[in-house]
Amino acid sequence: MMTNIEVAKIMVSGMKCMLSREQIHELTDILICRKFKKGERILDEGDVCRSMLYLEKGLTRQFYFKYDKDLTEHIAYEGGVVICLESYLKEEPTRLMIEALEPTIAWDIPKDKIEQLALKDAEIGVWYRKLFEASLIESQVKADTLRFEPAHERYNKLLQLHPEILKRAPLVYIASLLQMTPETLSRVRSASLMDK
Repeated sequence: MMTNIEVAKIMVSGMKCMLSREQIHELTDILICRKFKKGERILDEGDVCRSMLYLEKGLTRQFYFKYDKDLTEHIAYEGGVVICLESYLKEEPTRLMIEALEPTIAWDIPKDKIEQLALKDAEIGVWYRKLFEASLIESQVKADTLRFEPAHERYNKLLQLHPEILKRAPLVYIASLLQMTPETLSRVRSASLMDK
């Protein structure tokens, strides 16, 4: 397990920001290490998302139920940030749930504390904004892929951008993430392997 200083440095460098030693220490002071067992619920429907989670180790998924079907919206792994954005910004109950698919170590970045730091220090504010931008861009890319690309291109894009998901997540969740049936996913995977 990493220390909160190591995690803060990785999070800052991942957003291509230059923060001073003091700024990194300020960020370090608000981080809270959380550990989750495989299958443990991190956030439930009806909860308010009051923090972002930076994943040091493990695999999580965000999902919801629609017409009694379990639909996967997002899968994250090491280096990823997990957040229920609408609930986080509006401070309202979420319809999404988050669960650990593997034993997971995550670093909690509480909203109230990071916002206080961002108001006090412009450079930390820039880092915080970049964290949001990265999350929004990832959401937009995913939405565009689902809207405009056929099944085999959706699979290939996931293979290109997030091969860890394909290696580690259960097939039923990958199929749901790509908005296809498990049978379609099997056909697409087989065709992709034959193309190589």
